[in-house]
Amino acid sequence: MRSGRAQDLSRNLYTPAMRYFLAVAEAGSIRAASRELNVASSAVNRQVLWLEEALGLQLFDRVGRRLQLSQAGELLLAHIRRTYSDFEGTVAELDALKGLRRGTVSIASVESVAEKLLPAIISSFRKSYPGIHVNVSVSSSREAARKVGAAEADVGFTFDPPETSALTIAFQHDLVIGALMSPDHPLAGEKALSLQDCLKFPVALPAEGLSLRTRIDVVRARIPGASRTYVEANSLRLMRALAREEDVIGFQTRIGCEDDLAAGALVFKPLSDAPLQADRLCVVTSSLRALALAPGMFFDHAVYALKDHLPLLDAK
Repeated sequence: MRSGRAQDLSRNLYTPAMRYFLAVAEAGSIRAASRELNVASSAVNRQVLWLEEALGLQLFDRVGRRLQLSQAGELLLAHIRRTYSDFEGTVAELDALKGLRRGTVSIASVESVAEKLLPAIISSFRKSYPGIHVNVSVSSSREAARKVGAAEADVGFTFDPPETSALTIAFQHDLVIGALMSPDHPLAGEKALSLQDCLKFPVALPAEGLSLRTRIDVVRARIPGASRTYVEANSLRLMRALAREEDVIGFQTRIGCEDDLAAGALVFKPLSDAPLQADRLCVVTSSLRALALAPGMFFDHAVYALKDHLPLLDAK
């Protein structure tokens, strides 16, 4: 469905013959198209005949009282629809430049970023650009990167994305992985912890496939003996709930657990193992296509917000 503004502009920018042909193709008859266009049937018929003469091809076949597109008509219809689709995107960007700020931003994010950081970014962005529609999908790091690479999302917030020619890492920041536990846990008073220290107690591990788990498994492989795994889950929120309610240790960065830490419901102990010092938060975009105006404005806003917020996390 074409937007009203794009349709109004197209009346002035595209020839009547093309517009009338599109109306006839969609309505199935000259009379129905004339009602849709509010133009005399004779004028619509004259423009379609002119277009057929100019192209040297028959665009419609008569089937009873209806007009059916010929093969040439099908090709022309596909071209016109593509043209209108491209035109609508251009109109949205032109409107944004004039201050109307319309458009859509599609975001793929991991759960931890979507807990507190991303809502704050979106909220401040919408104060400046209230007309822009924001669409968010929350998934694993791997899936968020895939969505951006497959052009299913404009901007991705992910950890340790794969190295691929389809992605551009537009921003990155290393974060320490820590052990999360209740304030009365036996290890809560320790100044320094290793993963081996934590595995002496029941733990909640991120599920396989999550970037956190990949880094943790590198260290676990070097520790002799079986770990006392209490649960595996692909939800960091669930693991924080377990850490609050039971003597269970969870693992993640400070992103996503800000409220629990501020309220004193959980404590965060950075882990000393080298591979756990740099879980890399990345903002990714597609390397195969440039960002449209609205996604580009959101990306710039997000990067500035992250540059302000992340150093505060590092200082805690």
